Formats: sequence, structure tokens, C-alpha cells
Amino acid sequence: MNYTLQPKTQQFLEQTQKMLIGGEWCEGKETFKTLNPANGEVLVDIPLASKSDVDDAVIAARKVFHEVWANFPPAQRSALLWKLSDLMERDKQILVELETLDNGKPLGKAEYDVTGAINHLRYYAGWATKIEGSTIPVNFPNTFAYTKREPLGVVGLIVPWNFPLMIAMWKLAPALACGNTVLLKPAEQTPLTALYLGKLIQEADFPAGVVNILTGPGSPTGEAITMHTDIDKVSFTGSTAVGRKIMEAAAKSNLKKVSLELGGKSPNVVFADADMENVMAGVHWSSFYNTGQECTLGSRLYVQQPIYEQVVENLSKSAEQLSIGAGLSNPDLGPMISEAQMNRVMEYMRLGKEEGAELITGGKRCEGDLANGYFLSPTIFTHQNNNLRIVKEEIFGPVVAVSSFKSIEDVIEKANDTEYGLAAAVWTKDIQKAFKYVNAVQAGTVWVNGYDYFDAAVPFGGYKASGMGKEMGKSAIELYTQEKSVWIGGLG
Repeated sequence: MNYTLQPKTQQFLEQTQKMLIGGEWCEGKETFKTLNPANGEVLVDIPLASKSDVDDAVIAARKVFHEVWANFPPAQRSALLWKLSDLMERDKQILVELETLDNGKPLGKAEYDVTGAINHLRYYAGWATKIEGSTIPVNFPNTFAYTKREPLGVVGLIVPWNFPLMIAMWKLAPALACGNTVLLKPAEQTPLTALYLGKLIQEADFPAGVVNILTGPGSPTGEAITMHTDIDKVSFTGSTAVGRKIMEAAAKSNLKKVSLELGGKSPNVVFADADMENVMAGVHWSSFYNTGQECTLGSRLYVQQPIYEQVVENLSKSAEQLSIGAGLSNPDLGPMISEAQMNRVMEYMRLGKEEGAELITGGKRCEGDLANGYFLSPTIFTHQNNNLRIVKEEIFGPVVAVSSFKSIEDVIEKANDTEYGLAAAVWTKDIQKAFKYVNAVQAGTVWVNGYDYFDAAVPFGGYKASGMGKEMGKSAIELYTQEKSVWIGGLG
């Protein structure tokens, strides 16, 4: 691997990392280490935000909200967001390299994510000037009624480690466009792009305190945000188990608003009449993209019986041909995020074999030159038991469970036999069959003859235990505003 980092990337890594609170870069009383998952080595020391640091950030955010940001002209908010997007475009390669080092994902995938973050920011820069209410005909004479949308106030944004910058922007861009001030907490495993973004936010001349960036783990940092009585909303992306704790904390503190994008166990259904070339071009990515560390991935693959053996054989061959390596070498798949996550996935691999699933390929840690990193081989199990733990539980690794089905009624029942409802997919040339599946499957997003399409304009969020609230599109504007009804009487 002969990749050379940008000089600015290397300079950033050599700096003492600090948090952004009230427009000032602050050290923490404690620090923790962020690791390169490709080799387990320390990248940098990161400040650990305490409850006191969170209090300071909330005070700064509340002050600038009332004194400046809530009444900032929408066109000026839009201009600042556009300016930030231009700065991100200028430093795009630095952000890509930091994302690759910190998360482990291949350079090409990191570039896709950074580009998506920039496009997302530009989409919501346009929304800043288009947030409007409505006039309502009412049954009272000489009376006028209308609604207006106002910002919530101070919001806490808690971001996962699998798409650090992109999901940060899914939350940050609409929150700022709507006139809120923000506490942004990146995952403790992947804080670097958020901290670099803080430097660009300052360079763009956002008022001090509009964006505060606090680094640290769920405890104490995340807990301090979710329990804070002067934070008006928390937006969280992560596991369903942590989402439940956040709802409980919000209820116990100040009944703050909560939006959650949580776990998934997405059914990926292939009918016998599907275009097989299209299927095989997409199914290995829908199974293993981002080394399986994606909540929407089709980790439950259901294939109709006439083509079942063919799909399993082709998927196995394509999985074995995927290149694996350090992100800077731009392979197909990078490492798991951490040793703990790698061990968790390996336990599921063990459980799959123990509970009776047939291991077709993979199921092991990579050795040789990759032995020091957190690398796992793409893993395929086949089974006919929808109650296996590898079928029921979110693994968040490169593991797909494949089974066959007979009829559309059969596969709809299997697809919905889960606590999750984040995403689903169906592959078929029969549009009526596709619509029958789309209408029956319990999922917030359904792809037909494709997988993992995302656009800033299209709402995204889950059913059932996969969360509440829709990010992206106009739906995100509703997440970060509150509606006020106004009555004016005595007009006759």
C-alpha cells in the first residue's frame, strides 16, 4: 500500500484534538483513543466530553439561539450552509482520508459518502428559505387562522460510526436550515471528520455556539445530552437497544422530542422471474456493502425455489472474489470498526453453525497481512429456519442468511416475521407481483429491482422497532420544527 496522505490530513492528525464549545476549541479533562481498524494502531487522542462540557455547550447554544440564530434571515442561513458545502468540496480529499483512516472503509466508498454529505447540505441550504405555514378556512366569522413553523431550539445530534460524516449531515443540515442550534456528538470510534468539519464551520463564519461538537462515548457524553433538561430534541441513529434508553431518558428529563433511526434486518426477496444479470450484479453488494456494517443491508435473502441453488452458487463465487484490505488500498471491503464488533460478529458466525445453518463460505477472521486488523471474510449461511438468531438478530457484519421460498404469500410472511421494519427489496419482472410485495411488507423503504438508493429529497426511516421519524426530504423539516397555530379575531 503506497498511498500518501494529503499534507493537511497529516497536519490535522498531528494536532492536539479539541472539542468545539461556544466557538472555542476546548480540551477535555480526560481523553480516549481513536484507532485505525485496519491495524489496531492509535490514530490520535480525543477529548472526552464530561457532563460539565455538555452543560457549557448547551448554555452557549441556548444563548446564540435566542440572541442571533432563531431570527437570522433565512437567506443568510442558506448562504452559510452553501459556503460550508463549498469548503467541504475544497477539502473533500482530506475528509475522505480521515473517514477512511478512522472508520476503515475503502477510499472509493468514503468518497461516495463525503460527496453525499456535501449534496445533502446543499439540498437543505435550499430549504432554509422555503419553510412555510398555511392559511386555514375556519367556521368562525371575522376570524383568520394560520400556521407557522418555528425552530425547536437546542437539539442534540448523536451520530453512529458506520457512516460518520454522511449521517452527521443528514441531521446537521436540516437542523441548521430550520434555525436550531446544535450539539453534535460523533461516535467515539469515528470522531475525526466531525472535528475537521468544526474547523470548516468556523471558517464559514457561523455565529459562535450555533454548532458545538462534543466527543465521547455513550456514557457520560451521550447520556448527558439525552438527560439534559434544556435540550429540546435528540436525534439518534444507532441500535434499537440504545434507542429505547434514549426514549426513556427523554421521558424522565423534560419530555424532549426524539427521532430515532435504529436497527434493521432487511428482507431481500428474489423471485424466479427476476432479471438474473441484474440480481447478481446487485445482491452481493446488498449483502456485504461496507463490510455488512449498514442497517439497511439485505441480511435476510429469500430466493424462490427454481433459482435458489443458482443464486447461492453465484453469490458464493462473487463473495469469494471480493477484495479485502486496508481502506487506503481501496479494496472492495475494509475492516470491521473495532475488535469488539469483530468478536461480536464472529460469535454470530459460531451461533449460525451451532444452531444448524449451513456455512457456504467465509465464517472466519482474515489472516496473513490482515491479521493485525479487524478483518472478516464475507460469510454466507443457508437455512430453512426463520427462528435462527442469525436470521432474527441484527449482526452488523458481513453475514447473510439465505433461504428458499415457494410463493409470494410464503415470502411475505417470512419477510414480516421480524421486530424490525427499516428496509426491504424485491427483484421481479412482474410489476403486479412487485406492488403486492411493496404493499404487504412492513418496512419504511422498499426497493424494486435495485438496492440502497438514497437521495436527500426522499424520506428515510423505519417501521416497528426500526425507529420513529423520517430523515431526508421535507419530512426532516418537520423533525426540526414545531408548528404554531395562530388565530386572529375581530376582523369584521
